[in-house]
Amino acid sequence: MSQKILILGVNGFIGSSLTERILNEKPDWEVYGMDMSTHKLQESIDNERFHFIEGDITINKEWIAYHIKKCDVVLPLVAIATPSTYVNDPLRVFELDFEANLEIIRQCVRHKKRVLFPSTSEVYGMSSDSEFHEEDSNLVLGPIHKERWIYSCSKQLMDRVIYAYGKHEDFKFTLFRPFNWVGPKLDNILEQKEGGSRVLTQFISNILHGKDIKLVNGGQQRRSFTCIDDGISALMKIIENKDGCAQGRIFNIGNPKNDVSIKELAELLVSLIKTYPKYASMAANTKLITVEGKDYYGAGYQDVSARVPSIQNAMQYLNWEPTTDLEASLRKTLDYHLADPNSDI
Repeated sequence: MSQKILILGVNGFIGSSLTERILNEKPDWEVYGMDMSTHKLQESIDNERFHFIEGDITINKEWIAYHIKKCDVVLPLVAIATPSTYVNDPLRVFELDFEANLEIIRQCVRHKKRVLFPSTSEVYGMSSDSEFHEEDSNLVLGPIHKERWIYSCSKQLMDRVIYAYGKHEDFKFTLFRPFNWVGPKLDNILEQKEGGSRVLTQFISNILHGKDIKLVNGGQQRRSFTCIDDGISALMKIIENKDGCAQGRIFNIGNPKNDVSIKELAELLVSLIKTYPKYASMAANTKLITVEGKDYYGAGYQDVSARVPSIQNAMQYLNWEPTTDLEASLRKTLDYHLADPNSDI
């Protein structure tokens, strides 16, 4: 069945990867996308079924309104998702991640359009559950002066508003919660600003720029890393929504088998980069050092010890489960950045 997909934030990590998959696998689907640049869209930009406009969701509101009416499925993927910004510019996070997206959701409700909304594994906060379950786990956030929680809180409130629209106004939606998706195009590894990237690309950047890897609070906190290819496969099933399998549901999209400490991630990354001859000496010279969270991110930071998803919902309703282990996921990322003959690193 042909579909028109609207992706706001189409040049992002998820948006660009999803667009490429759609255009490669769904010849009767079209993608309409907005973002502020196109550097992650080289494989898609010239495709006749991809319709791109350079714009800002807070400014180009008429274009968005028109395309919400025109399209079948809307993915509002624009968000700030870097911990340093949560701490240093929390109001910007709230204004974009909640306020700007709420306006888009209300238009989708008004025009009865289906929405796939990116929640986050961060909504579970400091839940003590060994695995986080979409329906049963409590969402536990820290005190107000720990400003890192404004991102989690903004996303959680969007989840609650969307769920309420679904329950009380017959709004068609699916919430998906990515658990540390990694892969090509995640962040710019040329960015040297500490805390400006997500953990994997920050570590790669540090190695390539001759800097030590800083392990916040010793890197003992654990995360479940998920290959972007697996994540996009789940999103494709959600968009397809066969027999309404995704309607009104929340899905953790993660890989509980790839649960490692941040220190273990750093050690594995260093060992893998040593296998790339051009960069082996850089990796060999990299040291792992411990820093306090308040010194690295600021006083408003608070850590989370573990984050493991239950993926029973995705397995049951989507017939999906991840297939890519951590080393293969890291290899895909490193091949993209380090095996590029045009790389000027």
